[in-house]
Amino acid sequence: MKYLVGTRGSHLSLVQTNWVISELQKKNPDAEFEIKTIKTKGDTDARPLFTINQKGIFEKEIDRAVAEHQIDFAVHSLKDVPSILGEELTLACVPKRENVNDILVSVDGSSLEDIKSGATIGTSSLRRAVQVTRKRADLNVKPIRGNIETRIKKISEGTYDAVVLAQAGIARLGLDVKFSKLSIDDFPPSPGQGALAIVSRSNDDKTISMLKKIEDPQSRLEVEAERTLSEYVDSGCRFPVGAFAKIVDGTMSLTVMAYSIDGKQSIVVQKSGKKDEPAKLGKEAAEMLKSKGISELAKDWRKKVEEWNKQ
Repeated sequence: MKYLVGTRGSHLSLVQTNWVISELQKKNPDAEFEIKTIKTKGDTDARPLFTINQKGIFEKEIDRAVAEHQIDFAVHSLKDVPSILGEELTLACVPKRENVNDILVSVDGSSLEDIKSGATIGTSSLRRAVQVTRKRADLNVKPIRGNIETRIKKISEGTYDAVVLAQAGIARLGLDVKFSKLSIDDFPPSPGQGALAIVSRSNDDKTISMLKKIEDPQSRLEVEAERTLSEYVDSGCRFPVGAFAKIVDGTMSLTVMAYSIDGKQSIVVQKSGKKDEPAKLGKEAAEMLKSKGISELAKDWRKKVEEWNKQ
């Protein structure tokens, strides 16, 4: 059987999709796959990501193609996929997750602690911007857009001294760059970071069964806890919340950190529960955040977005 696979046209998206196809072919040697690239709003809108008032900017058009039977399934970075999909769609498969942490990429591999005062740090994420400022208030954090290779090139061109990226993207692309790893304690990642999401039609049992052959059960449970948290606190590109779930010896722990827009205040929640109840754990962590005043931390984000939009 031949499957039509949808994805964005970026280098990273194509690498991720080809990896998924390679893994599927190992389990389904008689299947054939063809890639169809689709442009999304996130590909055509040049504004900093957190200034765009729309969820799913990197997947909406692709998932619409799935729903309309133009493609059989779609491959996404999971952090780009809204926690609630349309009724006709399902998160059919979560393959084994890559590293979840962020890294600082610079010309000489400087760490965040060692990089010179006043250095210009680029990031597309408000969460990362706040996290950098909390650690080094003397740095100049500015928004940056473009694919991973473009952002790295801006370092060699001298536009930025360093950029903050997800290690998973660097690893998947196989890029040979100098970087220093950022601590998950100080830089908890975006919910779902490092994981891939394969979306299919919810009534397409045959395709779902085929995709499930490459699912990683632990990765699925961990991201489900993080996605449930996102659903209940409505986190996203513009609201600085980091979250990371981990299963150890049958117990899942979920660590969440939310920040005020200036980075001066934060709320930390750590919650543990049964590994097979990720939604319950995510909801309980979200309720703890709300009880600790997360809404107060979020109230001034619009002003910060406006300031960044002028840069």
